Amino acid sequence: MKNQQDVFKKLISHSKEYGFIYPSSEVYDGLSAVYDYGPYGVELKNNIKTYWWKAMVQMHENIVGIDSAIFMHPKIWKASGHVDAFNDPMIDNKDSKKRYRADVLIEDYLGKLDDKIAKEVEKAAKRFGNSFDEGVYRSTNERVLNYAEERGRIAQRYVKAMEDNNLAELKQIIVDCDIPDPESGSRNWTDVRQFNLMFATQFGALAATAEEDNRVYLRPETAQGIFVNFLNVQRTTRQKLPFGIAQIGKAFRNEIVARQFIFRMREFEQMEMQFFVPPGTEMEWYQYWRDVRLKWHKNLFAASQLRFHDHEKLAHYANAAVDIEFEFPFGFKEIEGIHSRTDFDLGNHQLFSGKKIQYFDPERNESYVPYVVETSVGADRTFLAVMHAGLQEEEVPDAEGGTALRTVLKVHPALAPVKVAVLPLISKDELPEKARQIFNRLKMSVACQYDEKDSIGRRYRRQDAIGTPYCVTVDFDTLSNDTVTIRNRDTLQQERVPINALEDIIVRATSMNQLL
Repeated sequence: MKNQQDVFKKLISHSKEYGFIYPSSEVYDGLSAVYDYGPYGVELKNNIKTYWWKAMVQMHENIVGIDSAIFMHPKIWKASGHVDAFNDPMIDNKDSKKRYRADVLIEDYLGKLDDKIAKEVEKAAKRFGNSFDEGVYRSTNERVLNYAEERGRIAQRYVKAMEDNNLAELKQIIVDCDIPDPESGSRNWTDVRQFNLMFATQFGALAATAEEDNRVYLRPETAQGIFVNFLNVQRTTRQKLPFGIAQIGKAFRNEIVARQFIFRMREFEQMEMQFFVPPGTEMEWYQYWRDVRLKWHKNLFAASQLRFHDHEKLAHYANAAVDIEFEFPFGFKEIEGIHSRTDFDLGNHQLFSGKKIQYFDPERNESYVPYVVETSVGADRTFLAVMHAGLQEEEVPDAEGGTALRTVLKVHPALAPVKVAVLPLISKDELPEKARQIFNRLKMSVACQYDEKDSIGRRYRRQDAIGTPYCVTVDFDTLSNDTVTIRNRDTLQQERVPINALEDIIVRATSMNQLL
């Protein structure tokens, strides 16, 4: 665990040092759990969002996009259940003074039991080799059965307590399981209380009166802006069911525990798609999007870094839900959620607005409220996962024939903040002028950077650290034969190519088509 903590600290340090992420309002000592994206961070994040948008909207003729407002009518949040039910159970440790979500403490405990079972199975598989039967082992091994029995018993209590909003039982589960404060180890807990996560503000000319009627909320999710525009989008695009509406946008939650860098923030960005389907077909589409979304992540990450996690307790709007989890330095955590939301959202907006929100199905010759399958992925969490998966330290040959340690960000070339750096070998003898000509030519097609400061080796290392997949070196041979050396970030191989071929080589290698 300590090693992983060190990895995470290096990631945070690297993010600031190389212009990916800065603490917000740092000159005023910062603002808790709020961050700013720097010059390379904003490029990487925009490329992630572009990859999602192209995969979701451009590649599907029955999915369209919108960009709804952050401020919406307050009745929307009443209809969605957020005013009454958007709460997290909060618990404090009396000794450490740290605050936690009670449900997360319990779910982490259940996760540890899952890990213990997995380790027992893994050890047995190694011991028995090809003769190992996992199903038989899980159903007969005493230790595995004990872990499974405990997990089932605790999970049953936990789900019932959440459904009943039984805060006393949540605390009792924590006490009975002897769950410690993750940081201090103390078990001296307060009672559990509910905490509403929405930010409220006043709206319009009468805001100064602070009357309840003028209260609006910063949206805690982007989905509701899609639901209230369902009819507008369906009519103007003439879509037939099934079809989807996609959106990328900011959301705001007054998190109880906002830690782990940009993993859990109070201002964050979501990439969501709501897929509207006829009632009775939702589970088929739920399975479909479950598989499609995992494939999207596998284009970025190793399969071993990803897993599915079915929800212990379903949200009030769902009849099925699963998370795609990524293995961050602090363990497997949610990066995307896929939910079958039933007709809860459209049905409630129809009820609360008093206006008909239905779809006429010509094949069924009837009108109905569509069901919804949602895919919701965090842009910031995906950014963090890309950084963690890509940031590496490795030994490479140095100029003296030995080895040196380099820090390199091996992000996919299509996502890289800078696609190519143009570097004159030295900053004199007409090399900068020639390099500038090449830079001005390439910058029209790809994100390009020019650098002539420091030795060529140091400039290579700087580009490695920000993830630039290709460096083009302009030397004296360039002046005579119009060829340059192109260096590959990952393999360190260098190839001599004509200047006229550069644009095609780099555009093709860094195209988003390589991911789609």
